[in-house]
Amino acid sequence: MKFLFSFSLLFFLTACQTTAPITSAEPEIAMEELLVIEAFIDENEEEGLSHLVKKKHPQDIESELVTDYENIWLKLAEGFDFEVPDNSRVAKQRDYYLRHPNYLKQVSKRAEPFLYLIVEQIEAKGLPLELALLPIVESTFDPFAYSHASASGLWQFMPVTGERFGLQQDWWYDGRRDVYASTIAALRYMEILHRYLGDDWLYAFAAYNSGEGRVKRAVKKNKKHNKPVDYWNLSLPKETENYVPKLLALVDILRNHEKYGIELPYIANEQVLTYVDTKSQLDLAYAAQLANLTVAEIQLLNPAFNHWATSPDGPHKLLIPTVVADEFVQKLNATDKNARIRWARYKVRSGDSLSVIAQNYGTTTSVLKQINDIRGSFIKIGQPLLIPVASQSQQDYLYTQAKRFERFEANNGKGKRKVTHTVVEGDTLWDISRLYKVTYKEIAKWNQMTTKKTLRLGEELTIWKVAKVKSTIQRRVTYKVRSGDSLGGIAQKFNVKTTDLVRWNKLQKQKYIQPGQKLLVYVEPRKSRG
Repeated sequence: MKFLFSFSLLFFLTACQTTAPITSAEPEIAMEELLVIEAFIDENEEEGLSHLVKKKHPQDIESELVTDYENIWLKLAEGFDFEVPDNSRVAKQRDYYLRHPNYLKQVSKRAEPFLYLIVEQIEAKGLPLELALLPIVESTFDPFAYSHASASGLWQFMPVTGERFGLQQDWWYDGRRDVYASTIAALRYMEILHRYLGDDWLYAFAAYNSGEGRVKRAVKKNKKHNKPVDYWNLSLPKETENYVPKLLALVDILRNHEKYGIELPYIANEQVLTYVDTKSQLDLAYAAQLANLTVAEIQLLNPAFNHWATSPDGPHKLLIPTVVADEFVQKLNATDKNARIRWARYKVRSGDSLSVIAQNYGTTTSVLKQINDIRGSFIKIGQPLLIPVASQSQQDYLYTQAKRFERFEANNGKGKRKVTHTVVEGDTLWDISRLYKVTYKEIAKWNQMTTKKTLRLGEELTIWKVAKVKSTIQRRVTYKVRSGDSLGGIAQKFNVKTTDLVRWNKLQKQKYIQPGQKLLVYVEPRKSRG
């Protein structure tokens, strides 16, 4: 079975977070303060992950919604327990969502493959269904979401917090972007916050945003001044004061979607992804082949993997479309473990160069640089390298692709110089194009992406700048040879080459120069030694 994706539009919207350190004498579990910045979703954007699920005929959907909750959004809407107060803070957030009626529709496209497994875990723990809305507030259901403060994934875990809740992070894998694993960690975190803060869910949500120590101190302060201690009367950071109302506004809109004239998007209330344990390291390209997906598709479903394979030491679990999961497992079980990795480790020896190693392994220097994060061409003895190893046909394909890329660079590099731009907070293609005096469409072309692609912090973009041609202002000097002069000495005096002196003065057949002889010298004034 082949799934079609629209990758260029997949992650158009990404929420951003900032984190401020929290200091407290009280023990804290995970102290982040996250600022969620509103982002608008274009109603015309479509996102490809939604194509993973089997679509039903609209007539079938309409007849099933009433009784069996075939639409998971409807199941959530009618299963919410939280009371939503009618106050200005909630109204402000609700008005924002209602002014952008396509918001939920577009978020749904991103959430479609993942929402069922999140709800499934929430129900297994007996937690409020409202927790399923937290990834909307945190990341707009973008598993690749990354903040400049280093929060990452659907649930926006900070690195230290991720480690505390068992989310492994290394060169190969970042568990904060593993949808399944990070959901387990987030729900565990919320359970702890809920218990720690007196079984108050609004406290727990606020603490998820700004740290339980801060919430505790706010409650303590209100008690000291005989003020109400409910969430709505606590003095908290502005972003935290908006955070809970955003979630409650979504609860209200979903629960009363008919009242607000909102048509709930359809997400089938069924398992569309299966978490498969491959039990050993696996090349993602090979995994894609077994699942009849493209490499891009397998990576979109499994954004936790930083490189081309799962980690040697695990985890080895992958999310695979349920409709092909059994077939995937059967094919994988029939594959020898030694055949699951298509690259080799190599240690640089004396006399090695990237070009020599590439030639020996049927690849190119560009591929070796990309895989091993090598910027220049320098390698040192003993340096470990990872080298792609594949079947002959795959090697031929890889070599052809790499050569095509090298030709692309060569063609684009005529009269230009290559610059690498590292994306920083706030960067857009337009801003970067203005910085380098190129067009944003050229940047997209050079980096083989669309103009609507969301840039991620730390991403490196190739820019071809027009090379500055030095304007050589030369002046013609007539030099009269003196006693003791030599061509080498004269060349050194004017900072030119001896061969140029010979050429300018047609001296090829002359063995010597004579005192009084006149020589023409073309010299750049700044280079002459006078």
